[in-house]
Amino acid sequence: MTDTGFITAISGGTGIAGTPSIGAPRALYAVVFELKPKKNPEAPLPPAAPDRVSGIRLTKSEDIINRPGRSTYLEEKSVLTSGATPLYMKAIHGGKAKNDKIDAHKIAVLLRGGMLPQAYVYPKRMRATRDLLRRRNHLMRKRADLLAHIQNTASQYNLPPLGTRVDRQGERATIPAHFPDPVVRRSIELDLSLIGHYDGLLKTLEQELALMAKGHDAFSYHLLRSVPGVGRILSLVLLYEIEDVNRFPRVNEFLSYARLIKAQKSSAGKIHGHSGGKIGNPHLKWAFSEAAVLFLRQNPDGQQFVERLAKKHGKGKALSILSARLGRAVYVMLKRRQPFDPERFLAQT
Repeated sequence: MTDTGFITAISGGTGIAGTPSIGAPRALYAVVFELKPKKNPEAPLPPAAPDRVSGIRLTKSEDIINRPGRSTYLEEKSVLTSGATPLYMKAIHGGKAKNDKIDAHKIAVLLRGGMLPQAYVYPKRMRATRDLLRRRNHLMRKRADLLAHIQNTASQYNLPPLGTRVDRQGERATIPAHFPDPVVRRSIELDLSLIGHYDGLLKTLEQELALMAKGHDAFSYHLLRSVPGVGRILSLVLLYEIEDVNRFPRVNEFLSYARLIKAQKSSAGKIHGHSGGKIGNPHLKWAFSEAAVLFLRQNPDGQQFVERLAKKHGKGKALSILSARLGRAVYVMLKRRQPFDPERFLAQT
């Protein structure tokens, strides 16, 4: 907790009062509790404005997580910030009435009792670079949509296969001539023009991101690239989405955050399924899933391991198990600051 002996929960409105360029809320409720009250454990103290309190742990449902600019503002005001994951916030309230005042009270009670999982506030130093990397991945998916549209258009008009690699710039010149209809050809030319523009932007952006990563944590960046199948982009995603592996006390917490293991629902020794599949970091889930597929390229020992798992669990489950093992290996590598050891990894499998 904090040295002040108090804990505060904030709820209400669209912003933090007094925050420049963010907007003030219609109503902002603050509930302050003593960490060790002497009499009534649920007796709230008079509310205090967050911008006037120094050293108080501030919790505001999902606002701090979804709008990190507010967290930065509060840090500059010497206010310790912490946020709750939105998916957890949806499950805390089941009463008949719901408003900001009730929410603030419930958040404070749960936070003091340790029943509200705390979300991680990403440090300001690497936050902008992480967001730029996520934007790069978004643009790459747009480029992939354009490539798929060209292939689907040929199938839509019952044309023979293109016979060329659309993703290779040197083989795109003959693609428009494959479509006899002038209107369809114009549509394909538009797709190719956008793909070429994306290629130039993404190439420059990836080089800039690699330089930024070397400036932030060059050792961890090159450490991640020692994993077979993890290239420049996947190492960047792992580096910026993990940020600091020491924030995960145990490897299972890291795997849960990366969505590599499922939370089990059980009662009286009976398993009733799984839950919490959407809680965690989807970018890490994607990165480890891609790494598992690329890990098998030109890797006979890895392919044999997956084949053994596929006979027992199926191909999809086998790749999921490999993803989780790669996640465990990355956690140990970053903890111990050691490169990937393929012999030890396959020996454990």
